[in-house]
Amino acid sequence: MPTILLVDNDPLQAFQRKSILERRFRRVERVADAAEALCLVEQPLIARQLGLVISGPNMQGIGGPAFVAELHVRMPQLPVLVLGGGDEAAADYKGNWVRFLPRPFDGDELLAAAGEMLAL
Repeated sequence: MPTILLVDNDPLQAFQRKSILERRFRRVERVADAAEALCLVEQPLIARQLGLVISGPNMQGIGGPAFVAELHVRMPQLPVLVLGGGDEAAADYKGNWVRFLPRPFDGDELLAAAGEMLAL
């Protein structure tokens, strides 16, 4: 079973999303920011187990599109699900391995999108 990495700096929102994801997926890890996520993918054991990254819309230090681009430099075929918000738009994200889930979305939509991305 691959690991899902949830990148979200909002503790309450991250807790809710992680709880939703754990209804269907056994291995869900959460990090608070893009820097921590990028450090994790550099670790071979973690990188081998990683099946999907889900990125929250607000990241400190690096914007969502820049984070996804940098992640794909390191792991080009790693699926990334971007949870939309604010000023972000699907057009800001490029690549075959990226899906944008615009707000509002519910837990079932999040689970369905994560399942589809893991199947890639």
